[in-house]
Amino acid sequence: KRDRLLQIAADESSAYVYDLDTVRAACARLRDLECVDRVYYAIKANSHPDVLRAVDAAGVNFECVSPGEIDHVLALFPDIDRRRILFTPNFAPRKEYEYAVEQGVWLTLDNLHPLREWGEMLSGQNIFLRLDTGQGRGHHEHVRTAGVHSKFGIPLFELDEVRELATRHNVRVVGLHAHTGSGILQADNWQDVAAALIDVAGTFPDVRMLDLGGGLGVPEKPGQDALDMGGLDASMRELRQAYPQYEFWLEPGRYIVAEAGVLLTSVTQTKGKGDVRYVGVSTGMNSLIRPALYGAFHEISNLSRLGQAAEQVVNVVGPICETGDKLGTDRLLPACREGDVLLIANAGAYGYVMSSRYNLREPAAEVVI
Repeated sequence: KRDRLLQIAADESSAYVYDLDTVRAACARLRDLECVDRVYYAIKANSHPDVLRAVDAAGVNFECVSPGEIDHVLALFPDIDRRRILFTPNFAPRKEYEYAVEQGVWLTLDNLHPLREWGEMLSGQNIFLRLDTGQGRGHHEHVRTAGVHSKFGIPLFELDEVRELATRHNVRVVGLHAHTGSGILQADNWQDVAAALIDVAGTFPDVRMLDLGGGLGVPEKPGQDALDMGGLDASMRELRQAYPQYEFWLEPGRYIVAEAGVLLTSVTQTKGKGDVRYVGVSTGMNSLIRPALYGAFHEISNLSRLGQAAEQVVNVVGPICETGDKLGTDRLLPACREGDVLLIANAGAYGYVMSSRYNLREPAAEVVI
């Protein structure tokens, strides 16, 4: 698809390009898991309407973290079964919980505050609890979503109070949820999460669903192995057989869309400063903030010079007035020249959705193929 990508780059100086066949293939791998009953796509990863339509057509549901995301799904699928939407807010105001109750979507609580302060509003509701099992995983501290230094989840020592408040306000806990982090490539992670939730589930007699979170990673650096989906399934099989009363859910985001997207950007200028060489491109952290925010690695290729020898180690930087505006550091590339098109890989997740107009520069456009 190189020629098509180069044509897109000629029309747009910078563009995210999404391949829907790759989205569909990822959804199919998830639906093929025998030990997982339901999959909810975390739409915060990429909320492009065409992506969501492909996800829906594949039989995957939607996990939302804001009323705006719920509205986005409802606008695209007005007749959707509301139980295909899972709402997992964090430190959100009361009105957002009220909205979720009004809409009839699944609601997750990850703090005692709603039960303590708004119990009457939740009376009669079936809810999920997001628990902090105490151990986070992920490639950067900002994506580890469990443990004392994470703002997410109800600590296990508060569960006695949860039970008391739920009984007092006639709230039924029907599901438990835990999410350890992002970018996880160890296939046994979700077995560990399931075991931790099962340890708690017996103390909540109405629990039927165990949401094991997301965090399913994709290879980012050369030499990394893909997540072994067969191994994930196999690791869950014993628990599945031992506890048939529970449904096991997953809520991946990045796994579904990361490899489906690339960011195309054009070389604007080059510079040498001592031993350091810079390749400037037409967009930066205003389009893709992950390298600056997480130190995330995205493979970069010179699409205009595929097949040419890589001979220069360069830093790929954008036009934003921040020292941290780097898309890649110490990358071995062919000699780059003004007008060359660089391809930044694995950019389908947490790319455009996290973009901004910082410096009043428009972020990259979105194109679907």
